[in-house]
Amino acid sequence: MTLFQVKQRSTGVLLWVGPADSEGHALDVMAREAGFRDAAHLPVHVRYGGFRTARVVS
Repeated sequence: MTLFQVKQRSTGVLLWVGPADSEGHALDVMAREAGFRDAAHLPVHVRYGGFRTARVVS
């Protein structure tokens, strides 16, 4: 697995860093670790503006 980081696009706030299979999977893993079923079930105010997901370069 690769390490990814997820930032909120509108604010630039780093929301999560962790292992995932892909960028799309990283969003779902982040949401599950926050207690939601998947990224689609995150609150609207968190999803507002979208996300920027990128691999973490070591």
